[in-house]
Amino acid sequence: MARLAGRTIGLDGVVAQQDNYRKSGFVLAWNNARFEGLGGGPRPADGAIVPLSTLPFDAVVAYDRPFFPDDRRTFLRAWIDQPDASALGVLQGGHLAGYGMLRPCRSGFKIGPLFADSPALAERLFVALRAQAPEGAPLFLDIPVPHAAALDLVQRHRMTKGFETARMYTGIAPQLPLERLYGVTSFELG
Repeated sequence: MARLAGRTIGLDGVVAQQDNYRKSGFVLAWNNARFEGLGGGPRPADGAIVPLSTLPFDAVVAYDRPFFPDDRRTFLRAWIDQPDASALGVLQGGHLAGYGMLRPCRSGFKIGPLFADSPALAERLFVALRAQAPEGAPLFLDIPVPHAAALDLVQRHRMTKGFETARMYTGIAPQLPLERLYGVTSFELG
């Protein structure tokens, strides 16, 4: 904490530890929740959903920028190029209007991030990503609890709530577009 003094620091910590985080200067911004469902299903025939690798990387970086308060170009390149992962974008009017990624985890698969300009686009991306997981495999999506459309998405797909984390910051919390954030990139990485 001393080395990072004067900087904004964010964390996704277990709710039960909020009092300890407050002692270190963290303030609650919102809660996130992990939901679990099942992978698989028919892959939709949707010409607007394309592999993210087919799009100009600068367009992906520009779309991602509002969701993270610093330049994460290097991270983003490594993240979307992970082995055995699938990163998809959705186009609207020829422009990137959302993207998401499916990656293997210790048990099953996680979708994250899942960013989209509308609930309908988020739905299309979610269904396309879920279809790339093996049929019946555990599937996880971490959502910001205050985002009603994200909550509708997981409920519509009969996903069950696992646990919550407290999104907390020291300093000035960034103004993130929660209305477009349907899935957190990673609790472990922000």
